[in-house]
Amino acid sequence: MTVDVWEAMGTVISLRIPDAFEHSRGPAVEGVARVIDSLEQEYSLYREDSPISHLARGEITLESMSADFRDTYARAIEWRNDTGGAFTPHRSDGVIDLSGIVKADAIAAGAVVLRAHGITDFSLNFGGDIIVSGDTRIWPIAIGHPIDTHGTLATVELNSVWSAIATSGTGDRGEHIWRSVTTGTRTIGATVISDDIVASDVWATSIVSGGHEAATNAGRRGYAVLYVDENLTIHANPLMRNLISEETFSPLTSV
Repeated sequence: MTVDVWEAMGTVISLRIPDAFEHSRGPAVEGVARVIDSLEQEYSLYREDSPISHLARGEITLESMSADFRDTYARAIEWRNDTGGAFTPHRSDGVIDLSGIVKADAIAAGAVVLRAHGITDFSLNFGGDIIVSGDTRIWPIAIGHPIDTHGTLATVELNSVWSAIATSGTGDRGEHIWRSVTTGTRTIGATVISDDIVASDVWATSIVSGGHEAATNAGRRGYAVLYVDENLTIHANPLMRNLISEETFSPLTSV
């Protein structure tokens, strides 16, 4: 198994490809890096020269943005509606921030590039959000603890059906997620597994924002859900329990 690691969008990307695909690994990795870089150039608010930074400063209008940008923004609005407002593409100051779905878009685009090069087995990890592929391969993935950066809550087994996992929380960056629910027990970390990395990413963020109600809504849509509240109580729905191969912190409370 060959592992390629590089940095993009302020985080670390790691790509694991079995040795059987070594003949096409180089061009495939270069293609993944290019597609991620192209998204970063357009959507990164950390780049002063990106179109979204020009938009944030009021130098251009939303109407003048590219069709792809406006489509991404429209999809983010649809996600806001689907999550009952727990997910939003707007910062508190009104600035459009599409990082909530663009990183997942980058992962999904990277997977398309890999398959186009004939690589059908891989694990693409983008800052802890992961998509895996392989008809017969099982990929063990650790879910990190939201406070103890060296700790693990559980290990799950991903496959060709449950192939996309995303985690959101306050552990690495503090209180950076806008909260739609500001009363009651806060959620400090959430993990969602599905067959769609964008859905997993959006709902993981939404659960941190919207708490138990958002977690329940995600479960109703057929997603595997685990979240941790500020009392360090760990909640997991039945779908997530079925994917857990090892519990490090017990017990898990049903959700």
